[in-house]
Amino acid sequence: MTSVFRRALSVVVAVLVAAIASYAQTDTTKKDAQAAAAEAARLLTQTEETKVVAPKPVYWTRSLMTNVNFIQNSFTNWAKGGYNNYALSAYIDGKADWKKDEMYWNNRIQLDYGFLYSDDKPLMQKNKDRILLESTWGYKATNTLSYTAKFTFLNQFSSGWTYPTPAVAEGEEPTSKEWKDARVLKSDFFAPAIVTLGLGVDWVPTKWLTVNFAPLTGGFTIVGTERLRKNNGMDRRKEYKDAAQFPDVKDDAGIYYTTGYYYRPARFEFGAQLTADAKVKVNDNFEGSTHLLLFSNYLKKPQNIRVNWDTRMMWKLNKFFSLNLTTNLIYDDTVLIVDEAHADGHKAVQLAEALQFGFTYTFASKK
Repeated sequence: MTSVFRRALSVVVAVLVAAIASYAQTDTTKKDAQAAAAEAARLLTQTEETKVVAPKPVYWTRSLMTNVNFIQNSFTNWAKGGYNNYALSAYIDGKADWKKDEMYWNNRIQLDYGFLYSDDKPLMQKNKDRILLESTWGYKATNTLSYTAKFTFLNQFSSGWTYPTPAVAEGEEPTSKEWKDARVLKSDFFAPAIVTLGLGVDWVPTKWLTVNFAPLTGGFTIVGTERLRKNNGMDRRKEYKDAAQFPDVKDDAGIYYTTGYYYRPARFEFGAQLTADAKVKVNDNFEGSTHLLLFSNYLKKPQNIRVNWDTRMMWKLNKFFSLNLTTNLIYDDTVLIVDEAHADGHKAVQLAEALQFGFTYTFASKK
């Protein structure tokens, strides 16, 4: 029974009591009738109390952007030549940000992986592979500056290879096994991986640009795979410090080193780190973002800056499909690039570029 119904019933009862009392014409009943009428008047004028419930504060905002790309080329009796090939890649960009008063905690993970198959090399080849996790805690000092602690983790999912052409008899095509036997390992899971934690400040001059400078940044470069340690600049262990007594030895292919146990699996670094993130949305169909990371190691050659620069541009063709251009640039003077022309390795800028068409969808928190 609702409160409104109960009040209406009380009024009816009071009116009936008043009517009966008036009819009885006794002093006692008259007093009772007057009291009942007063109570009825009070109930009629009383309004129901309305309870106002404050909405629960929302501290988290989340989003997840997914992108899947597929490329296929097929040739049949094609006079100009060419090899049938297929490529598939996926990209995930997840964000989870928390904010309360002047304090915030921003988290972002980017997962990028792709592979291709071509008839000229009858085996799967990785062509994209990246894991990037960033987590920033901050406390606002002014409208544009915040004190921050920033954690960064950079790695890859699986082994990466280069594929020198196998030596086969004239007129013959190398088999899948011959390609696998000739390939050269270039990277692996946690080889290398970079983990850093930096204390500094965030500068946000506009909505589309965030710059983080951490002059106190410590971290590790980790190379779990032994044969890749020398090429990634790992230091020799104390017991193998004498290179003349413990020389590096190459495998039968003469390309990479097999005496990786001479070297440490990790290298500690302490220096300054600068990251810049910019995202520009030209209109509802075209947007671009870039992420630049610079690191200087105070402990060894601080003038040699390590560079990681990633750029992504997306042109939305409709709600679900888009054209994507991505570039990844790396320069690290501790990394030696080994190829057929440089058996002992050399320092060089690393660049990867991809132009792809695919399916894109974003899941976001409701505002």
